[in-house]
Parts: sequence; structure tokens; C-alpha cells
Amino acid sequence: MTFTATGEPAASAELAPVADDFSAFIIAGAVSSDASKFERETEGRTPAQGIQDGVDAERLGFRRVFLSERWDLKEADVILAGIGALTTRLELATGIIVPTTRHPWMPAALGATMHACFGPRFVLGLGRGDAGAFRGMGIPMTTTTAMVESAQITRRLWAGESVSYTGQLGSFSALAFAETYQGPQPPIWIAGFCHERGAAAAAEAFDGVILPPMLTPDAVAAAVQRIRTACERIDRDPAEVRIVAPVVTAPDMDEVETVSISAGRLVTYLQYPLYGDVLAGANNWDLETVNRMRNHEQFQGLARAADLTFHRHQMLGPASVIPWSWITDCSAVGTVAECVASLQRFLDAGADEVTTYGSTPRQNAALIEAWRDRPQAATPGRQSLGAGAS
Repeated sequence: MTFTATGEPAASAELAPVADDFSAFIIAGAVSSDASKFERETEGRTPAQGIQDGVDAERLGFRRVFLSERWDLKEADVILAGIGALTTRLELATGIIVPTTRHPWMPAALGATMHACFGPRFVLGLGRGDAGAFRGMGIPMTTTTAMVESAQITRRLWAGESVSYTGQLGSFSALAFAETYQGPQPPIWIAGFCHERGAAAAAEAFDGVILPPMLTPDAVAAAVQRIRTACERIDRDPAEVRIVAPVVTAPDMDEVETVSISAGRLVTYLQYPLYGDVLAGANNWDLETVNRMRNHEQFQGLARAADLTFHRHQMLGPASVIPWSWITDCSAVGTVAECVASLQRFLDAGADEVTTYGSTPRQNAALIEAWRDRPQAATPGRQSLGAGAS
């Protein structure tokens, strides 16, 4: 028998059917040990609430949960292990961890241990992370080459090999496991926009791709096409690389919460000149509008980044500068039926899977039920990729 995070039994008969192309990010925003700090679920979660969100995700029929990591109260290994201990079929994915934050032995040990404890349900998601946050910690920015090398080293360790290596990830002459997991290796995914180098890395060394949230369907289609082309260039079947599109979902939420988790979140991304410019470029958004938002009077004279000074719901003034059409194009907001239609656009663009972002699994209970019942439910996303994505 499994139990919820509050200690209550969770009978397997209560589990809804799994939606193979629908997953959930958990703790997608702020995290605190003080639950009273957040008035709404979408404002933030405690680590314990994040574990409960994973339990809820399995009960509701989500395929997997993704957990991004912060080095404070959001250590992925611990939270995902807590969810794994309380669930039986839910897949558990890091979304993402950064290779340069760990010795190469550690992500390999994490994957092997998760599979040994909870069965073959773990997905190791790697990414480059936030260069600004790492700069003051003495952690080098992970290069695309280092992510490929990390995946290759991890797979060799899982296979029982001894690895010699010198590079960005360290220097060692005989890295090896004393014991290996006797079962299938965990999949390894890469996160990013998958421009030319990222798409080539995905094709060369990874089993899946986690695209950034707040991409439009057109941007997703372009990324899918780049990944497909990179796979075909090395004679790899593109279908071997699973592509997931994270999408902010706000089904039947009130206006304040809807705007906070969609437009307010987009402000936090666009305010950073480097990342924001890349995101705007991918979506073909006007940089003049983005810069007007960055220069909003609320952001004048700040000593640090806006999202480190204000919570999303405190940035509705700057958010009002962003055209609402941008939000409806890159998110799923409105009624449940409208959210289903919005999410379908990302599968039509070529993604294999969508994952909710910014809201909890419980808040998407009606949405996943409607998603399973939609007429297109039996249509694989890749088959929808047509000339419009070229």
C-alpha cells in the first residue's frame, strides 16, 4: 500500500488512468519552509507540499512530474525520492539539474539509486542553469559540450565501465561504480531552446528534450524541426528523442491568479536581457515592447533583479505592458475547454508531451480529465508535424 505525504493510505483503485502525453512540473516557483508565507498555491510551495503535489499527480493520472532545482530548500534528489516512496507508477524527472553543480559520480548514483529503490521510473534531466546565480558561487556555466560529456560518463558508469576524463566536469583516471543497477538505464534528457548546437547535442547523446516554458507553438515547431534535422544528419530516428513542451496552465482561475502565473511569470523571464532576448527572439516578439516593460517605473533603481525583489503577483503593472495575445499564444488560460484547445496546439506543433507549469496538479484536476477525453487523444503529436513547421 502507498500513502500520501500526510500519512493517509492511497489505494491503487483510486488512481485515474494515465495520460501518456500529459505531465506536471511541481514547485515551479518560489519555495519556503513556511507554508503561511503563500496565500495561493501558485505563489509558492513548501518541499512537503511539493511531495504531496507528486502524490496528487499520480492519483490524477499525470504521466510524470518534473522538478527544477534550487540550492536551498529545493534539492531534487530528496524531494523526488520522497515522491517515489509514496507512489508506484509516476515517473520522476529532474527538470533540471546542472552537471557542474555535482561531481560526475553523483548524477549517475542518483539515477541508479532511484531505479533500485522505486523501479524504472526516473528520468535524469540536465541543463545549463542560471549563469547569474552560479557566478557568485564559483560554479562554472555548463557548456553544451560538458552536458554531452556528462550524459556519456553517466551511461558508462551505469554500464559498469571505468572512466578516465579531463575536462570541465573534473579530472579523474579511474571513475567507476563498485556495484551497478541490474535493470534498464534511466533515460537522460537535455533542457534548452535546442538551437543548432543544442539540437545536435540532443541528437547525439540524449533520450529527450525539455523545452523552456513560455514558447509559442510556432517556436516549439521550429525547435522540433531542428531536433529532427539533427537526428537525421547522424542517421538517428527522430522518434527516439521525446520532446516535452512545458506550458503555463490556469484553468478556471480568477483573473488575478491567471495574470500572476502567466503574464507575471513572463515578466520574470523577459526582464533578464540575455535570456529574455533569446525567448523573445524564439517567439518573434517585439523587443521594443520588451524593453518598455524592463524600463517600467516599478523597476527603476533596483539593486538586484526584479524577480528577486518582487513576487509575480506584485509585478502586474509591468505585466500590463505585455500584449495579452503573447500570453494566450504561449500559455493555456481560460476555461478548461479553452485550456485543452490551447494545449493541443503544442502537440500539433510536434511535441510528444505537454507538461503543466506554474500551477499544481490539483489545480489541473479537471483539465487532465478533459484532456484524456478530448477527440484528439489517440493522435500522436509527431504525426501532426507538417509543412507549417519547416
